[in-house]
Amino acid sequence: MLLTHFPTGSMGAVTPGSPPRANGTPVSEFLLEGLTDEKELKLVLFTIFLLVYIVALAGNLGITSLIIVDPRLHTPMYFFLANLSLLDAAYVSNSVPQVLAHLLAAQRLISYGACLTQMFFLHFLAPWECFLLTAMAYDRYAAICRPLHYLVLMGPRTRATLASISCLLALTNALTHTLLATKLDFCGPRLITHFFCDLPPLLKLSCSSTQPNELGLFFFSFVVALIPCALVVVSYVNVVAAILRIRSAEGRHKAFSTCAAHLTMVCIFYITSVLCYILPSSSYSRTRNRVFAVLYTIITPMLNPIIYSMRNKEVKRAVYKVLGREGTA
Repeated sequence: MLLTHFPTGSMGAVTPGSPPRANGTPVSEFLLEGLTDEKELKLVLFTIFLLVYIVALAGNLGITSLIIVDPRLHTPMYFFLANLSLLDAAYVSNSVPQVLAHLLAAQRLISYGACLTQMFFLHFLAPWECFLLTAMAYDRYAAICRPLHYLVLMGPRTRATLASISCLLALTNALTHTLLATKLDFCGPRLITHFFCDLPPLLKLSCSSTQPNELGLFFFSFVVALIPCALVVVSYVNVVAAILRIRSAEGRHKAFSTCAAHLTMVCIFYITSVLCYILPSSSYSRTRNRVFAVLYTIITPMLNPIIYSMRNKEVKRAVYKVLGREGTA
């Protein structure tokens, strides 16, 4: 069992479950650096982030609603897409409302408990999405490489098992990081150099040993990012090989079009998240992490419904049906 070393002296005793102490005083809140201090830029960013949030929320909830109400979308692929859309709606809601509030506030304060809560959901929802994307890659492999056995390979029990395992692994990741974070000690600045509470910038503030946190971050980077990414690559190597064996150009195009949207989302999400979390906090870069964080916490959830609705005929048909224009689909 890994234990974090707590320095003694001016820090005083730290009882289990109590907030960490700074200079003998319990730490009750942190100060977030935010995105900018320029007043003119704050208004511009507020407008942009508000529009992005509305589009992301409406788009993802809309996709989920379409899948629920349209029986033609009650297939394995759309089962995972509905789960992914709900996750994206929750994911973007974990950070954007706070960012919007802080763009208008004089001080960007966040309580110790709220910081840990936000960090927990970040490390719960993001890995869950990684695993769902992996399950969707397996679904595409089964549909294209094993079409005669597709309904057996992706039956209701398989789908439920994949979704449950994804949730449990993500929950394990989040609990591990959050519990280890509660054992950190803070005795200096309380400024988190980010626009939301995340583990790497929080580790920079700790004056106690962060080795357990570093090891946990490094280990789970493989479990929730690199291993799923490798499985996605293996799935698509087989998919591409199967597509190339199709003789007609029309058949190859149709098969590839069923994978294009998912592959696009995988590339955006995995690249940004892996680059953000695979490196230790000693190499943490504020500018780099802010750019990647905006991409995978805000932009990616917004792009998900847009990409799937533009690249998918079944989703377009469901939209036209809702609008009463099914004949034009």
